[in-house]
Amino acid sequence: MRNSKKAVAWSMILSTVLLSTGCGSSTNSSNVTEKPLESAKSTESAVSAASSQPQGSKLTGDFEIQYFVGGYGDAWWKQVIADFQKQNPDLKIKESAGPKINDQMKPRWLQGNPPDFVYIDGAGSNTRQMVNDDQLMDITDWMKDAKNVDGKKITDLLIAQPEEYKPGKSYAIPLVFGSWGTFYDKAMFKSKGWQAPADFQDFLALGDKIKAEGNMSPYIHTGVYPYYINGGLLDPTIIAMNNYDTSIFKRINSLEKGIWKSEPVMKSLNKIVEMRDKGFIDKGSPALNHTDSQSQWLQHKAAFIPTGIWVESEMAKDVPAGFEFGFLPSIGQDKGGKFVANPYTATVAIAKKAKNPEAAKAFIQYIFTEKQSKAWAELSKAPSNIKADLEGTNAPALTKEAAKFYNSPNTVVAPEIVIPEELVTARNNATVALTKGEITPQQWADRMEEATEKIRAKEKK
Repeated sequence: MRNSKKAVAWSMILSTVLLSTGCGSSTNSSNVTEKPLESAKSTESAVSAASSQPQGSKLTGDFEIQYFVGGYGDAWWKQVIADFQKQNPDLKIKESAGPKINDQMKPRWLQGNPPDFVYIDGAGSNTRQMVNDDQLMDITDWMKDAKNVDGKKITDLLIAQPEEYKPGKSYAIPLVFGSWGTFYDKAMFKSKGWQAPADFQDFLALGDKIKAEGNMSPYIHTGVYPYYINGGLLDPTIIAMNNYDTSIFKRINSLEKGIWKSEPVMKSLNKIVEMRDKGFIDKGSPALNHTDSQSQWLQHKAAFIPTGIWVESEMAKDVPAGFEFGFLPSIGQDKGGKFVANPYTATVAIAKKAKNPEAAKAFIQYIFTEKQSKAWAELSKAPSNIKADLEGTNAPALTKEAAKFYNSPNTVVAPEIVIPEELVTARNNATVALTKGEITPQQWADRMEEATEKIRAKEKK
């Protein structure tokens, strides 16, 4: 489970409530690295120093990089920073890193003495909040034409474009891209002659077969953390039911009156009800946390589960022999429809009060390349937000499979849902109640409209 990123004005399918709670820190150390970078051996081919610098200038002075160390580890950061240092020998690079770095660096951000570059992920970090607090540099104009060290326009390489936390403004760039989705055991499906569903009708038909066998539930979810079923099932279905027009998420983010009662949302809720009424949803789901539900799924007590791409590494010690991770971005689309990838991202940004913004821009140009995308996939065992063909790399099979979906014209990539924390809680509670049969879709929508109206009223004050 990625981590409960605490934030006042935020959420997403908890694009971040994800990174440190379960799939979070993979290190046991809480030490912070805050020292000049020592030289390290690199496996990357040399790239000319001049090409990595804005306007061909020579990079000098101090340059501080802050990054969170969690489920993705720090191997990629160590390598890419060492390589960047080699290309810029006159630059004095300092790393501020660790699993608790966000809390440890918070006083400096509040005092107006931040690092130059920051990777925003893990507990205690929140891109929207940092934008609201005026801590990040407005990079809108620079990003329009920024090219990486290979001469390619950065925005052309991105799977998910920068989120507009303020209309028409860019402050951060997604570096890590993963998505929620529905997972299954490809080996078991093959042994039983089952085909992975391409749409909701296929899913229902297969669910009937699975239920008839009586050996497992068709579907299990993490009831203790309902943002799993929201992110893996409800949200992508909303996009599909809106004829793949992703602007509905921006309407949700803007807290538009009546949005929760809109036709796409109601159609999506009705599909969850159909699954519930057919007895597809495991009755034990409401009491299960992420690892418990995933363990039961790995033990074939259920055929499908909504979770995120990190599940393979998170459950590595519990994966049975012969188990083969299968991934579907979405299952709620109608016959003949496209898949919908509902993302969670982790961003990078430049501090508004950066002392060396040119070095920070050059570092962005250096890391947003296809080469670094492949390196990230291999070293972090997860997809980056940079389009790249991962075949031929040592990236995990699940990461490669997911990347194929992300790069496919048959997959629509949704923007992130970014709503206030109290609204996330209201939505989580409503969805669990819906899956248990305690409320109707209309009552779900009523709850959400009431909770949203309270937030709108607060914001008007």
